[in-house]
Amino acid sequence: MKQILIVGAGITGITLAERFASKGCKVLILEKRNHIGGNCYDFKNKEGILIHKYGPHIFHTNYKEVWDYLSKFTEWIPYEHKVLGYIDGKFVPIPFNLNTLYQLLPERAEKLEKKLIEKFGYGARVPILELMKVKDKELKFLANFIYKKVYFGYSKKQWGKSPEKMDPSVTGRVPVVISRDDRYFHDRYQGIPKEGYTKMFEKMLKNKNIEVKLNTDFQKVKGKIKYDLMFYTGPIDEFFNFKFGKLKYRYLKIKFKTLNKKDYQPSAVVNYPELKYKFTRITEFKKLTQQNHNKTTIGIEYPGEEGFIAWPFLDEKNKKTLKKYWNEAEKLKNQNIYFIGRLAEFKYYNMDEVVKKTLNLFSKIFNRKSFLQEILCQ
Repeated sequence: MKQILIVGAGITGITLAERFASKGCKVLILEKRNHIGGNCYDFKNKEGILIHKYGPHIFHTNYKEVWDYLSKFTEWIPYEHKVLGYIDGKFVPIPFNLNTLYQLLPERAEKLEKKLIEKFGYGARVPILELMKVKDKELKFLANFIYKKVYFGYSKKQWGKSPEKMDPSVTGRVPVVISRDDRYFHDRYQGIPKEGYTKMFEKMLKNKNIEVKLNTDFQKVKGKIKYDLMFYTGPIDEFFNFKFGKLKYRYLKIKFKTLNKKDYQPSAVVNYPELKYKFTRITEFKKLTQQNHNKTTIGIEYPGEEGFIAWPFLDEKNKKTLKKYWNEAEKLKNQNIYFIGRLAEFKYYNMDEVVKKTLNLFSKIFNRKSFLQEILCQ
C-alpha cells in the first residue's frame, strides 16, 4: 500500500489521519512527545481529576461541519466559558464589559455606559488599542483605565511587551465588550469532550490503517522513511534546519497543585493582570469538566522563555523570517509535502479553525484526480 506520513499527533495530524484512513489509505504518524493530542492532551491525575496538561482548552465554533465532525467521536459537556480577572481586590468579568465597568467604577459607570453605547453600539467588541484612540475625554479616561488594569500587566507577563508593541491580531483577541454578556466566547457551539480530548483523539485514531509512533523525532529519521504524501505539522523553522534563523515563540510553565478542598476559586479560570503576581492565570480544572470531587487541582501559569511552546510571537521580524520559510514550503507541494497547523504555519489558531482548515485541505487533495490515480491506497 502507498503510505501517507504525518509528522505530529496534534489535532491537525489526527484529523488528517482519520480522514485519509477512512478512505482506505495507509497512514503513519510520527510524534516527538510520549503522547498524542499535542497541547490539547488531557489525563486523569492520581486523584482522578481530569487535567489539561498544557492549560485549559475549551472547544467553541460557529462551523457546524466542524462540530458535527468531532461529534462523531465524542459526546459534549455543555460549557460556556466565563473568565474572571482579579483586579483591585475583586473578581470581575473578563473580557472587560459593562458588568466589569459597574463593579470597578460604580460612580462613573452609568455615564460611561451611555457614551460607550452611543459611540460603538450595544454589543460591539472593541479592541483596546482602538478604544484608546477616542477623543472624548471621559472615554479616554476609561480606555486608559482598562489598558492599565486589564491589558498592560498581563501583556508584559504573557508576551514580554506592552500591548501597543504587539500585533493587533493578538490584542484584538480579547476586546472590550459593550454588553452585559459575561461569556468569553460567543460561538454557537461550545463544550468540553465528555471523556476528555485524549479519549476523543483515541477514537479518531482507531483504524487499522493508522500507525502511531510516539517518542519519535522526525528530524532524526528524516530521509529514512518512505512515503507518497507527507503532512508536516511541527515547527516550520525546524524542518528547514533553521536556515533562515529561529522563529520566536513564547513558552509556558504550569505549576500543578492538588488541594484538599472542594473549591479554590469562583470560576474555572481567573486572570491576574497585575504585575505583582508573577503568574498570568489560574485554572481549576474540575470546573471545566464539572467533576464532583472532594479535592481540586489547579494549574498556575508562568509565561516566558522556558517550558513548552505555547504561542507564536507575531512581530515584524518573525513575519519576515516566516515568509522566507513559507516560500520554501510552497516549493515542496510539487513533491506532495504540505505544511499545516499552528506550528507549521506559525499562526495563532483556535482549535476549530485548525480542524476546519485541515478538513478543507483533505477535501482539496482527496478530490484531486491525480491523487485518486497515484496515491489512493485501494
